[in-house]
Amino acid sequence: MPSLFYEQAKQSAGFRWIAGIDEAGRGPLAGPVSAAAVILPHDFCHELLDDSKKLSHKRREIIYDEITNRADIVWAMSLGNVTEIDEINILKSTHAAMARAAKKLKQAPDYCLIDGLPVSCFPIPSEGIVKGDGKSLSIAAASIIAKVRRDRIMIQYAEEYPEYGFDRHKGYGTKLHLDALRKHGPCPIHRKSFAPVAQLCLPLQ
Repeated sequence: MPSLFYEQAKQSAGFRWIAGIDEAGRGPLAGPVSAAAVILPHDFCHELLDDSKKLSHKRREIIYDEITNRADIVWAMSLGNVTEIDEINILKSTHAAMARAAKKLKQAPDYCLIDGLPVSCFPIPSEGIVKGDGKSLSIAAASIIAKVRRDRIMIQYAEEYPEYGFDRHKGYGTKLHLDALRKHGPCPIHRKSFAPVAQLCLPLQ
C-alpha cells in the first residue's frame, strides 16, 4: 500500500510542500489526457487509498469525494485536449498537463513526485517514481482525481456521440470501440495521430 515515505524523505531534505502528480488517459484513442496534482497534510493517512487502477469504480468515486471535499488537501487538475495531443504528441501533452496542474495548486509546491519516469525540464524540482501510484499516497490521490474526472468527461461525451460507447470503454481501443470506428469513422474527439484512427483515412464527421 502507498505511504508518505517519499513525501517525508523530501521534507527531511528541507522541502515543505510536496505534490504528487499522476495522469489518466494516455492510451485511449479518444478524449483528453487528464493530469492531477495533490498536496496532502503531513499526517495524512487513509486505509483504502491506492493506485486508481486497483480500485473499483465505486471505490474511486468514494475516495475522490473524500479527497476533493477536504479543506486540508490542496489539489488541482489540467487536461491535454485532443488538439494538443495531435499537435505535440501524447507524451509532451501529458507532461504539459502535469506542469499546468502543479502550477494551478493554491499552495505552490516546493517539490513534485511524478508517477513514472523523470520529466525533463519540469518547471518545479521533481523526481519520477516508477509505479509511484502504488508507493506514494499523494501520487495515489492524484491518480484517483485524474481518473475520476476523465471518466466523467468521457461519460459526457457519450451523450454527444452515443454511437461510440464512450461511457463503456472511456475511449480505449476495445473491440466495441474499434467496431464503432470502422462503422462510423472518427468523431471530433478522436486522436487523429493515433494509428488505429489515422489508418482509417476518414475525414472527421
